[in-house]
Amino acid sequence: MTSTQPALDTVVVDYGGVLTNPLVETFAAFAELAGIDAGDLAQAFLAATERHGETPMAALETGAITERQMVDRILAELPEGAGRILADGRSFGELWFRGRRPNERFVAFLRALRRDGYRLALLTNNVREWEPLWRAQLPVDELFDVVVDSHREGVRKPDPAVYRILLDRLGGIAARRCMFVDDTDENCRAAAGLGFRAVRFADTDSAIREISGLLHRPVAVAAGGGLR
Repeated sequence: MTSTQPALDTVVVDYGGVLTNPLVETFAAFAELAGIDAGDLAQAFLAATERHGETPMAALETGAITERQMVDRILAELPEGAGRILADGRSFGELWFRGRRPNERFVAFLRALRRDGYRLALLTNNVREWEPLWRAQLPVDELFDVVVDSHREGVRKPDPAVYRILLDRLGGIAARRCMFVDDTDENCRAAAGLGFRAVRFADTDSAIREISGLLHRPVAVAAGGGLR
């Protein structure tokens, strides 16, 4: 029997933790630069979540609050005297992006997919005030046919609505034609529930191998055994 399953011809990727170094590295670097104990900072995020009913980042990434309001929520939960560098008017985003590096190897892999004829899209939970910062680190317009950013849509992953917005921007294609790559389990589960072929990004090498296998594409290996 001939399969009617459409071929995968579109690759959709997340931004933070996929096109960049892992979130845990960025978080640790931010805490050090801000002069805040990383454990205190993590606890402040949890306390702010309990107080306001959603994580400060969720509200920020849908445009419900400003970066300054997000910072105020965090400062209110930190021990007395902590976070002085933020209270003194330093931009959270400025410090955050000092610890954020582009994942050059994965970007190169995406360039190769584009040369092979795959369409590429970016689906990101992101922040209005940070758009100039993250776009400056990546060849966004060169790589991606479509960019869907949560702060512009007022909805974020894993809400199914944002995945449907993406499909609409891609011309109303079926989710089954799309591979979705994200470093967060809940975002991958939501995508899979809509029919995307989801790949959980754990590290660059394994992601490239899995994506290449699903696309029936050979994996290039550099001298010394590493992927290239």
